[in-house]
Amino acid sequence: MDERYIGEINKGVEPAREGEFPPVLLGGGRGGLRIDPPVILAPMAGITNYPFRSLCRGFGAGLYVSEMITARALVERNPKTLRLAAFEPDEHPRSLQLYGVDPEYVGRAVEILVGEGSIDHLDMNFGCPVRKVTRKGGGAAIPVKPRLLARIVRAAVGQAGSIPVTIKFRIGIDDATQTFLDAGRVAQEEGCAAVALHARTAAQLYDGEARWAAIAELKNAVRNIPVLGNGDIWEAWDALRMMRETGCDGVVVGRGCLGRPWLFRDLADVFAGRSPSNPPRFGEVMQIMQRHARLLVAWSGERNGMRAFRKHATWYTKGFPGSARLRGDLIQLDTLEDLDRILSRADPELDFPPRAMRFARGKSSGTQRVALPEGYLDAREDDTPPGADAEEAWSGG
Repeated sequence: MDERYIGEINKGVEPAREGEFPPVLLGGGRGGLRIDPPVILAPMAGITNYPFRSLCRGFGAGLYVSEMITARALVERNPKTLRLAAFEPDEHPRSLQLYGVDPEYVGRAVEILVGEGSIDHLDMNFGCPVRKVTRKGGGAAIPVKPRLLARIVRAAVGQAGSIPVTIKFRIGIDDATQTFLDAGRVAQEEGCAAVALHARTAAQLYDGEARWAAIAELKNAVRNIPVLGNGDIWEAWDALRMMRETGCDGVVVGRGCLGRPWLFRDLADVFAGRSPSNPPRFGEVMQIMQRHARLLVAWSGERNGMRAFRKHATWYTKGFPGSARLRGDLIQLDTLEDLDRILSRADPELDFPPRAMRFARGKSSGTQRVALPEGYLDAREDDTPPGADAEEAWSGG
């Protein structure tokens, strides 16, 4: 990779040495998974559907997790949920993220998934910071009550059998209410195969820099299962820095791959001891965009597929010279023909701009005061599940 594409934060970072970062092993025996390189695609609502997973998988190995589904909706056989929970024949291993707040429904949902042979790995989301979820006691509020968290995790692990179960969570509600060490302890005691920490609080949302020091603290506290780090993996070099600074066993990639699915190629390179290639010129980016759009159309029809692609189109083009005018047209896409026509006006020889390497994409920054049910922090030993309205289909964390 040309020096101009390596920002100051990653100057001097070397590719992995042989044997430095072994594969992550999730579980053991017949149901265990070997993740090599130790890279996982984070579940993202409306994004990590089959077309996006397929596109990313084409660039490099790893574990590619589906978008989140809710336990109650799966048990009730909601058609949209069943659609999101489905995998294509070429997908292996099959990794799904489940969100639930009631141990009974979580157990029944996992029983369905395992009984139907649908999954090879189950992840559980306890990091959602969305206000309408936390104010009902769901999402990132659940780890505030470790006994409730333990009941939910126990229900999932108990029904999963040989299928490895992992959980993902944040540092806590805010700086005053940090829950990540308790969550890691619960996961280890209840038989999880690994934990993943998004190194921000729910109050931070996606603001500022991820606090990698918390990942190191969790790794020191959780010794018997792998610890995965999540937050600010914008370039492949970031993954190596995170693992070397924190001692974590693998990385979870979220917003960094939006409009940059070749990040998984770069990750494969640095973990194999190679320097990554230069980012693609705009002509190659256009080809990737067209492939992505066609996958979406084949999966959900032209109308729905192209509307879903609009947000991706803005991420793909962000940072290229003159792309603002291009994005103005791309956000109104309705057909594949529209896409081809708009892109035909662009210059395929444009180099990828070095300043765009770390442009934030996806969910915007900003902080919040986390909404919780009245008196929630005064009853942290309570293990009563919140109501069904805490299980709306929101993802994130």
